[in-house]
Amino acid sequence: TLTVMIEEPKFFTLDNVYFDSGKSSLKAASYKELNELVEYLNLKPGTSIEIAGHTDNIGEAQFNLNLSQNRAEEVKKYLVDKGISANRLIAIGYGESMPVSDNNSEKGRSLNRRTEVHIKS
Repeated sequence: TLTVMIEEPKFFTLDNVYFDSGKSSLKAASYKELNELVEYLNLKPGTSIEIAGHTDNIGEAQFNLNLSQNRAEEVKKYLVDKGISANRLIAIGYGESMPVSDNNSEKGRSLNRRTEVHIKS
């Protein structure tokens, strides 16, 4: 018999998670995507994740680092409020230190402002 192993991704970007500019408050438009993450975590009770917050390079680096941490914590809080155990979640803000695009255009900066999920186990 042939056995097919499908490897799940080790990380992915939450494409529809939005925050108020310069703040860590989640916009209501984020809830659909976050609820899908809750469903995923409910289907995979042994899985723990890192919630990684990233910013563009506009503003002070320390402000961006704090902002990204607060945003990651806000996502974690949402998941916990939906019944996901906090010990399965770690929130880390990386600020502007890990860009995925050029910060010289609005399109590039928007790609750098992101929330990622890293599967830990």
